[in-house]
Amino acid sequence: MNRLNAHFYQQDAVTVAEKLLGKILIRVFDDGTTKRYRITETEAYLGEEDKACHASKGRTARTDIMYSDGGKIYVYLIYGMYWMLNVVTGTENHPQAVLIRGISRIIGSGKVGRELKIDKSFYGEDLLSSDRIWIEDAPDESDFSTALRIGIDYAGEEWRDKAWRFILKQEQNQAK
Repeated sequence: MNRLNAHFYQQDAVTVAEKLLGKILIRVFDDGTTKRYRITETEAYLGEEDKACHASKGRTARTDIMYSDGGKIYVYLIYGMYWMLNVVTGTENHPQAVLIRGISRIIGSGKVGRELKIDKSFYGEDLLSSDRIWIEDAPDESDFSTALRIGIDYAGEEWRDKAWRFILKQEQNQAK
């Protein structure tokens, strides 16, 4: 398989979130072990206007990487223990990102970060050239559902009620 190219990541976050379903995330760990994971759940965050997006407060030290061309990694720590893996999308100065919420039977963004051993060192990693993490192409998936994003009640009704979470139906059935 081939790595996803720059053009793929430079689409808007909602499009990329849907198209990432079924793609293969490759992680090369520090001990040299390589693992392949199918992306099964994503969540889109669409720029400064999206009140649920970290960039809604503007450019900060935390969100700076989101203002890059798509194809970089944005990570942040929640609850002092879980690193959230996000793929930056869109074009320069239009901050958007896709949260990876599920991979190969691992459901939950905190669990994804733990499985992949994500930490602060991944902030800004380039998915186009990294030798420790990247995403490879796979056929587009059509058997998925959409749902509301999780944990964003603070964003207000307009943004809270966007069905910008994408879940492979096959994974949904296995999780039940």
